[in-house]
Amino acid sequence: MPPDAILDIRDLHAFYGGAHVLQGVNSSIGAGATAIVGRNGMGKSTLCSALLGITPPRANGSIRFAGTEILGKPSHRICQSGIGYVPQGRRLFRSLTTDEHLRMIDRKLVGRGRWTIDAIYDLFPALAERRRVSGVVLSGGEQQMLAIGRALLTNPTLLVMDEPSEGLAPTVIDRLIETCRLLVTEGISLLLVEQNLRVATAVTDRILIMLSGEIVHETTSADLLADESAQRRFLGVERASAA
Repeated sequence: MPPDAILDIRDLHAFYGGAHVLQGVNSSIGAGATAIVGRNGMGKSTLCSALLGITPPRANGSIRFAGTEILGKPSHRICQSGIGYVPQGRRLFRSLTTDEHLRMIDRKLVGRGRWTIDAIYDLFPALAERRRVSGVVLSGGEQQMLAIGRALLTNPTLLVMDEPSEGLAPTVIDRLIETCRLLVTEGISLLLVEQNLRVATAVTDRILIMLSGEIVHETTSADLLADESAQRRFLGVERASAA
């Protein structure tokens, strides 16, 4: 367990109906950035849903954030406690403009830290230029910026990002990596859930590997990049240069 752990997961199980997806997850997340990597269907997004109180799935076990049990709490309470979420697929609203997506965040959350709407526009100038455009007609990269900006406006202590590089062009992924690194320097702890090994290893040195609903291995970016056997076994990567 990291000595500065703020999130502690113990014996976490999650179910969709009779399907047992998470099978006793144990891990701790501390300051800085941590990545969870694994192939499709290993339970990564289910873990995100369990952490954020999104139903389904049905979950049991323990999730403690900053020393307080959060498993079973509603999502808005978990958000208020200091966990932000960038969901897989961005989940933007067709009826809302870029600016409206940002202004929908509870003012109490916006007012409790350094992240304001102006700060988001400073971080992502492209969004400022398209503030009156529907969120769903933005480019893929701009949509991801908006999803990140929306989460940052809750001024989280921990930001959970589920597959943030999915569907993005390589140049946009480079900007995403820069943004993640910046957020860590700003003091935000980051839990990055990824299939993209290049992104995971570029953002953080601490890598957790998920297989069949469990965290089965912890390693470093350097060790994973050097271990082609582990890449093939856990990620389906055929050669280290894919990183």
